[in-house]
Amino acid sequence: MLQIDADAVRWREGTDGGHDLLVVMHGLGSHEGDLFGLAPHLPAALTIASLRAPLPYGGGFAWFDFSPIDSADHALIDEAAAAVLAWLDGLERPWRRVHLLGFSQGGAMAVQLARLAPERFASIAHLASFVHAGELESDAALAARDPRIPLLTTIGTLDDVIGPDRVARSAPWLDAHFDVERHTYERPHSIVADELADVVAFLERV
Repeated sequence: MLQIDADAVRWREGTDGGHDLLVVMHGLGSHEGDLFGLAPHLPAALTIASLRAPLPYGGGFAWFDFSPIDSADHALIDEAAAAVLAWLDGLERPWRRVHLLGFSQGGAMAVQLARLAPERFASIAHLASFVHAGELESDAALAARDPRIPLLTTIGTLDDVIGPDRVARSAPWLDAHFDVERHTYERPHSIVADELADVVAFLERV
C-alpha cells in the first residue's frame, strides 16, 4: 500500500488562520521542493502543503508508473490517489476547503482525486497535464456536482511531454466534468510567468 511521507511534506502557513488548504503535487521525477518554490507568489491566505510522490523515479519521485501510451487501467493512479486521501484524513487540523494544484503527472493526480472524492475539493489548478484514460463509476457524480468544481487547465504550444493527442482527448472530458477555465501559452513543459499570474488570479477567485 502506497503512503505519503508526512515528514517530507513542505508547509507554508496561510494568513488569517489559513483555513483553506492548497495541496500541491509535482511532476514525474521531481520532488516536494520543486513546486513549493511557487509558494511566495501564491495567495497568502492559503495554507500550502507540497507533497512528495510515493514512488522513487530516477533522481526524484513518481505518483504512478510512466507510460507514453494512455491506459484505461486505473489501479496505479488510484492507489496513489488513495494514499493522498488517507494523508488528508490523517490531518488533525480541520480545513474549511481543500484546493488542488498539480503539474504534469501531479495534475493528472489532482483530477483523479476529484474523480474518487467528488464532494471533497473546492478547485483544481491542472498545469501542463492530462486526464487518465478510462471511466470510473464516480465520474457521473463528479459531472453532476452543482456547482461543478472550478478547474484551471493550462498547456504550452511547445510542450513535447504532454502530446497533442493527450490534450485533445483530455479537453472534452474536462469540459464534461468541471467548470473549466483554459489557457494556452507559448512554452515547453514548464510554468511561465503569465501562467503563474493566471494561477494566482484563479486561486484568488475561487
